[in-house]
Amino acid sequence: MKKLMMLAAVALTSVAAQAQNTPTQKTEVDVRENGTVKTETTTRTGRTKAGQKIDNTGQDVKYAGKKTGHAVKRGAQKTGQAVKKGAKKVGNKAEDVVD
Repeated sequence: MKKLMMLAAVALTSVAAQAQNTPTQKTEVDVRENGTVKTETTTRTGRTKAGQKIDNTGQDVKYAGKKTGHAVKRGAQKTGQAVKKGAKKVGNKAEDVVD
């Protein structure tokens, strides 16, 4: 399942990267009161909607990975502490039996 998600992310990233290379241009024409014409061409820079979604997805995956890693680390620490505590109790009982 993890491999499938990674493959889908790679495929979407490559598609979004191609979509970002085509700039979008809008041309606005305004006619003033005195008859002169003002034209403005605005070129969209930055991410496309698809590119932004890919970026957001990547950030979400990174955040989820950090949370999972932290949970695994905490679980290992708690397990280690429990093992240490259990071993200490067994050691104490062994001393009682020897006496």
